[in-house]
Amino acid sequence: MDKAKFLKEDYIPLLKKLKGDEKGNFGKLSPQGMIEHMSDAFGNAYGRIHLALHTQENMVQRFREFALSDKPFKDNTPNAYMAELPPPFRHANIPAAISELEGEIKGFFDFYESNPTAIKLNPFFGEFNYNDWLHLLHKHANHHLRQFNLA
Repeated sequence: MDKAKFLKEDYIPLLKKLKGDEKGNFGKLSPQGMIEHMSDAFGNAYGRIHLALHTQENMVQRFREFALSDKPFKDNTPNAYMAELPPPFRHANIPAAISELEGEIKGFFDFYESNPTAIKLNPFFGEFNYNDWLHLLHKHANHHLRQFNLA
């Protein structure tokens, strides 16, 4: 599968099917909350958002191996950077949230096109290069597509 093509061309049309009132199969995020969460994931991947390493040093390699494997995230995988309750929406509606996500996806690809050897810290899995981030973002996107029956 061409992960870059999927994220650039196929991902957003799937998200545009969401009305906003769907209940996820797991997790606490609403459709709009999930879209805004994915914007942050892309923002972290190219350095717009900086998060400190949360994983204990002795666990990073094991977590990294999972992140770069083809094993999907389990339903309800905890995220230490997410509060017990979802944050308030940043946008008025899903189309506005999708517009932000489209910009973050473009920002990710533009950044690595200009900085192909850049390394950015993932707060759970350690130092990632472009290919590592591409794999993880594709895996993360599919996790949330499954959450809302879009994959």
